[in-house]
Amino acid sequence: MMDRTKLNVNELEIVLFKRNEKEYISLTDMAKFRDSERSDYIIQNWMRTRNTIEFLGLWEVLNNPDFNSIEFDGFRNESGSNSFTLTPKKWIQATNSVGIFSKPGRNGGTFAHKDIAFEFASWLSPTFKLYLITEYQRLKEIETNQYNLEWNVKRILSKTNYHIHTDAVKNYILPAKNYEKDKEWIVYAEEADLLNVALFNCTAKDWRDANPELVNNSMNIRDVASINELAILSNLETINAQMIKEKLEKKERFYKLKEIARYQLLVLNEKDFIKAIKKLNDSIYLDKTKKLK
Repeated sequence: MMDRTKLNVNELEIVLFKRNEKEYISLTDMAKFRDSERSDYIIQNWMRTRNTIEFLGLWEVLNNPDFNSIEFDGFRNESGSNSFTLTPKKWIQATNSVGIFSKPGRNGGTFAHKDIAFEFASWLSPTFKLYLITEYQRLKEIETNQYNLEWNVKRILSKTNYHIHTDAVKNYILPAKNYEKDKEWIVYAEEADLLNVALFNCTAKDWRDANPELVNNSMNIRDVASINELAILSNLETINAQMIKEKLEKKERFYKLKEIARYQLLVLNEKDFIKAIKKLNDSIYLDKTKKLK
């Protein structure tokens, strides 16, 4: 099954297919940048060059165990002569290529793996290649943001179901230790536990020791954290990284992180954090007055 979408490069629509979990871009659409009436001719001119054949052959060697290298050697030896021609169909049938495929029909054409498509774009025009890569990256950012939104929503729903089943939001035990008074642990603490104590007031190990039943259910201290706590934890990771760059000692970083955690938790606990989760695209978000689009 193939998933189809479109890239818009300088008002030129270029189809992108996902085939067997790999992305292929339409060379036929790309060739229209050079000549909208003779796209097949443009592709054949590109494929007949020795540099192109060597690039295609190397890509297949690296990615296709069934590649016919004998036929490839024949094409490489013939390339450069005035009489040599090579079509996508001939290349695919002779070498058993997986980097390029042809699709018949109204929405058909010649498609190539994105690595090969970017090489074709370089041959067409360096400027066109930059526009194509920019548009491709924009699409990837949208897809990544969609995934992150879905992941966050699923995590929220999972946490909500856990709280409903247990009939208690804080159905776990916090270890009875005074981490601020006993400072020896700081010396040996990993950075993750430095953040855990600053925010949750316990190390991951101490939490696991106090909650064996939850551990048996593959849960950890962050799985039972509130949404606000998870947001603060992300902030603390960034702040801690910056303080490490500034070469602040671990003890000093701990007290600064704990102070920041207390303040941010106080602020966020006054807000409904679920409403703040949204995509980069402001038209798609969660809100009680809107639907998830």
